[in-house]
Amino acid sequence: MLFNSIHFLVFFPIVALIYFIIPGKVRYLWLLLASYYYYMCWNAKYALLLLFSTAVTYLSGFFMDRFEKKPWPLPKIVRYRKWCVALSFTLNLLVLFFFKYFDFAVANINRILENFHITLLSPSFDVLLPVGISFYIFQALSYTMDLYRKEIPAEKNFFRYALFVSFFPQLVAGPIERSKNLLTQLAKTHAFDYRRMTEGLLIMLWGYFQKLVLADRIAVVVDTVYGNAAQYPGCYLLLASVLFAVQIYCDFGGYSLIAIGAAKIMGFHLMDNFDCPYFATSVAEFWRRWHISLTSWFRDYLYIPLGGNRKGTFRKYCNILLVFSVSGLWHGAQWTFVVWGGLNGIFQILGASTKALREAFYKKLSLHTDSIGHFCLRIVCTFLLVDLAWIFFRADSMQQAFFVIKSILTVHNPWIFLDGSVYTLGLSQRQFWLMLFAIALLIAGDVCRYRNVRVIALILKQDLWCRWLIYIVSLLFLLIFGIWGAGYDAQTFVYFQF
Repeated sequence: MLFNSIHFLVFFPIVALIYFIIPGKVRYLWLLLASYYYYMCWNAKYALLLLFSTAVTYLSGFFMDRFEKKPWPLPKIVRYRKWCVALSFTLNLLVLFFFKYFDFAVANINRILENFHITLLSPSFDVLLPVGISFYIFQALSYTMDLYRKEIPAEKNFFRYALFVSFFPQLVAGPIERSKNLLTQLAKTHAFDYRRMTEGLLIMLWGYFQKLVLADRIAVVVDTVYGNAAQYPGCYLLLASVLFAVQIYCDFGGYSLIAIGAAKIMGFHLMDNFDCPYFATSVAEFWRRWHISLTSWFRDYLYIPLGGNRKGTFRKYCNILLVFSVSGLWHGAQWTFVVWGGLNGIFQILGASTKALREAFYKKLSLHTDSIGHFCLRIVCTFLLVDLAWIFFRADSMQQAFFVIKSILTVHNPWIFLDGSVYTLGLSQRQFWLMLFAIALLIAGDVCRYRNVRVIALILKQDLWCRWLIYIVSLLFLLIFGIWGAGYDAQTFVYFQF
């Protein structure tokens, strides 16, 4: 069930309405049923995997809590608690490995053994990747680690914990919530609030704008060019690569906003997942603003346990490279994703290691690093580095990624922007300019957010007639200019594959 499907547009109002009608003590059970129904709309049998991950992490927490209360020596308690964490991580990661990485691992082992003239039989498993498996497993494992670190108490109610893992707005593509935030909210009763509902709906509208008006429209151009890269060399690929950076932001950012808005209507606060990432002035800052829930997950549960920046500069750089390479592998079982993650790690290492040299260079040339021009230059340079890495993320293979980069650097055909050639990439001239107009609206929205201008708060301060005029115009804009597909063929979200 996609957020941009008629099914969801009927499902969510019914769920929210019943949620506020029924007694507060059983509301979490209703949301749990709704969440499992939501997930089972893709593939009912894979709900068993969701339940398995939930049961394993719940039981690990249950036994950790029991061991903590035993009158045993402290070393024995610590040892048993570590075994609970190890078992929880092992079972969950084995499930993730089997469904997402088994074929990738076997293919690479076979490739290595071929060099020694050894043939390894490759077992064939015809299984679909369960939607959202990486997201809900990471969310469940965060509970295990938070409990082990004694940052939260153990959740006694299994059904409430099951709702934490399966909460439908953010189940299949995040944000990856922490137990310290969402689990505590699930124990509270949330009364209906009109202003909160209005804020949530406006957040959802902005998310739908990013997805329907921008991401799905941009996807037409990107898919056309990358689908036949040899036919569209040079500036065609440059245009598609720049547009893909906007597409992936709007697609995933749009999903996150819809999830945040839907949860807000029912009284739940989900963490922000994006914070104007393309206004970052360094790759390190970009990753503090992009997919914040995943970045913070890797920081708290991998980077810091590895030693973070406490073990010296060399160890710090190794940790950064390892974390971002693993982050790339988390996104997909392909070397293109690993290279994408590795490049982001390398860019951060280069930025940190050359910081003193760059500052000396600026000082020698008497450059004003606090000027608007320098600020804009850093944004552009950061975007170019990030977009270079995005090429590997979007490419179907390493060969295609290198072909795209080579073509951009060696084929010079800038006249395509003047002779109308860009209107042959799947969008008519009118649709192409509408896309550019929508991108301008996106930039304007991010400028307001970057400058701490709360647009939604400003809208809600207006008179009744003005507010409703904004609501109606926004809704009509989505209905008229959204990409709905032939016969309302709702387009899936990019991050559902992860």
